Amino acid sequence: MPPTDTPPAGAGPARPARRAAPAPAGVRPSPVPDPDPAPGAGPDAGQAVGPDAAPGRAAVLCGLGTWLPPRSVSNEELSQELDTSDEWIRSRTGIGRRHVADPVTATSDLAVEAGRRALKSAGLEAVDAVVLATTTPDRPCPATAPLVAAQLGLGTVPAFDVGAVCTGFLYALAAGSGLIALGTARTVLVVGADKYSGILDPHDRSTRVIFGDGAGAVVLRAGDRTEPGALGAPLLGSDGTGADLVTVRSGGSREPVRADTAAAADPYFRMDGKAVFRRAVERMADTSVAAAGQAGWAAGDVDVLVAHQANLRILYAVADRMRLPRERCAVHLDRVGNTAAASIPLALADAVAAGRLRPGHRTVLTAFGGGLTWGACALRWPELAPA
Repeated sequence: MPPTDTPPAGAGPARPARRAAPAPAGVRPSPVPDPDPAPGAGPDAGQAVGPDAAPGRAAVLCGLGTWLPPRSVSNEELSQELDTSDEWIRSRTGIGRRHVADPVTATSDLAVEAGRRALKSAGLEAVDAVVLATTTPDRPCPATAPLVAAQLGLGTVPAFDVGAVCTGFLYALAAGSGLIALGTARTVLVVGADKYSGILDPHDRSTRVIFGDGAGAVVLRAGDRTEPGALGAPLLGSDGTGADLVTVRSGGSREPVRADTAAAADPYFRMDGKAVFRRAVERMADTSVAAAGQAGWAAGDVDVLVAHQANLRILYAVADRMRLPRERCAVHLDRVGNTAAASIPLALADAVAAGRLRPGHRTVLTAFGGGLTWGACALRWPELAPA
């Protein structure tokens, strides 16, 4: 999530220590291997784990598609409406532009466009299930995923929403992987889509300069854990004691909006960026190290870190805490802002298009969001057809 605090002092690019870091709360401990193992080697000599060599059924990423609304809003344009400037926004967030959907475009419209492109990339016309991660559903009820499935012409497949705010895409990946592991589905469309422009206070500089609208999707298929694209088991966690740090207070059962409460309702997204900063850095870094260790990699072996695109200083602080060179971070937020559940697939597509993410690269996905929630997942990047 976006912040206005400063990263930890003294973080540097040194190689990782040889002792294992403690696993974050909510994540089962995983061994962190020696920083200089043989390629593909596990934490013990001769033992391989995770997507490099573990046998058995796995969810394999086989398609990727994204969609951004056509309208791009610059920092200069926002400065005409808010007490801000391009320098103020860039220095605190690293963001220069963000895409904003028009008033008649809904989250489902964004999700359908991204989903269609992901299906094309995978060479499929149908899938067995749809999982949609979003904080901004079309309606509080029903879920948006069934509508997305219908608009894609997928028929009566199971479809459901996942709500984990900016960690939503990783939670949705876990749900899709579980459907495949159980045999409920052989192919799953996983979408992250959000229209934050609809829930931002137009006068709140701290949030309006940060968030943008967009959608990204991947297709998972049943495969073998040794294949490129096979997902390691996602590592997930939560801490509900921080529920008030990232929230839309009104509109739910706790504070319903009725005729007699409408005057006092707050329907807008609110966030305590300073309080979130440290937690985001710690959780994403520690869980990423655990996910890499589960795959049999040292943190320094990670070729590309694709973290939730919350804030440039958060991305670099996560890399520093992992003792990973900053240039290995995928950075897309400078052009699209924080797109919440859509940020990881959007950053993946951008890194692929730029040639920074190539087949065979050891890749870690990680996110932190409201709830509070966090997670990470490792995979070797596969070769994908363009959408």
